[in-house]
Amino acid sequence: MNSPSRPVTLLDKSDVLDGLFASWRNIDALLQTVRPEDWTAPTSLPGWTVHDVVAHMVGTESMLQGMPTPQADIDVAALEHVRNDIGVLNEHWVWKLRDLGHTELHGEFRNVTAQRQVVLSEMPAEEWNTTTATPAGPDTYGRFMRVRVFDCWMHELDIRDALGRPAGSDELDGPASRLALDEMTASMGFVVGKLGGAPDGSRVRIELTGPLAREINVAVDGRGRVVPDFGADEPTTTITLDAVLFTRVAGGRTTPATAGTEIGYTGDEEVSRRIVERLNYVI
Repeated sequence: MNSPSRPVTLLDKSDVLDGLFASWRNIDALLQTVRPEDWTAPTSLPGWTVHDVVAHMVGTESMLQGMPTPQADIDVAALEHVRNDIGVLNEHWVWKLRDLGHTELHGEFRNVTAQRQVVLSEMPAEEWNTTTATPAGPDTYGRFMRVRVFDCWMHELDIRDALGRPAGSDELDGPASRLALDEMTASMGFVVGKLGGAPDGSRVRIELTGPLAREINVAVDGRGRVVPDFGADEPTTTITLDAVLFTRVAGGRTTPATAGTEIGYTGDEEVSRRIVERLNYVI
């Protein structure tokens, strides 16, 4: 039974699937342009190349299709970059697919996402809204699929970073970017209030700039809550940074120290800097 303090997230199926399918199409198009030698380029994810990132996405969608987790011939939990049980699960798939040729791996990505597209399109509303285990805790299957949008969208950026081809305004335009930021926004109450330790009475505004500009407002009263605005009150602290940089810091792809002056602080700077230092909440 769901706790009254944790209501489930009901999301429009067609909207979320538009974003997820768009993300898969974008990744497919990007992979068609990757040169053979660049598949082994290291990404910002420790231990993973471009090939490994694609293998991870193939593995996740294969698992969601009901395929059993393969067994590796090494103890993947002992690898330096594997930090938790989810990392162990991911690494089994990456290890299995590491020796697959790049063309074959790209084909596997196309095949499994095509299969998932059929399954998800045909899923009844009752199943879409059923509570299940998700990376964000117990919530609807629809919320789980929005997390998948976020994950795939982030991995497209990982590949682009590794290739030195950052996303421009055209690549960022579309439902996948919006839904990825919606998913991240939903976690900011926890990040600001719990991880960042913003004290009661704090009104924290994260002002995102660039093509994906938006405001994220978090009021802290016992716990952090994302709110539309602060009414007549001004924020007690404001953190300003480009939206893509926000996703890279929150996803552990870069650090606040590396970002440096690209992040602006006004108001209670001690609180805002502490929040940014602990912004990386992604598993």
